[in-house]
Amino acid sequence: MRPQFEAVVDLTDRFCAEHLNDEYAQLSRQAAAALSRKRPSLLERGRSDTWACGIVYALGRVNFLFDSGQEPYMNATDLCAGFGVGKSTGSAKSKAVRKALDLFQLHPDWCLPSMQAKNPLTWMLTVNGRLEDVRYMPLEVQQIAYEKGLIPYIPGE
Repeated sequence: MRPQFEAVVDLTDRFCAEHLNDEYAQLSRQAAAALSRKRPSLLERGRSDTWACGIVYALGRVNFLFDSGQEPYMNATDLCAGFGVGKSTGSAKSKAVRKALDLFQLHPDWCLPSMQAKNPLTWMLTVNGRLEDVRYMPLEVQQIAYEKGLIPYIPGE
């Protein structure tokens, strides 16, 4: 899988450096690695440029890349064109990536680090059978959640 992984990451790195940012590049690398570990891997079938486009497109959907009120912003047509891929192909590959990685909008594991603080799903935990926003819980509870890897950092620190 290494050649396919490296080909996809090379494309996503170049695209993100030119059009998006380092956060998208890092998430794209992580997504390509996750897809490479799946058996059978999606990256075994098809062209690297279509999978690279599908990965960035899927992460863009998770992080509202296509919302003009967000920064960075890019529409889906321009994203696909940047990879030399048709919009319908990019959309189809994105759907396959989202299904393989169980992605949804604001997914806490696939959210841009700069969006974590604003992402309500990052901070929601089940405590004693109830869904709670850990940001409004005592510091001791936040520290335990952080130590267990349930939240990315302790709010306010």
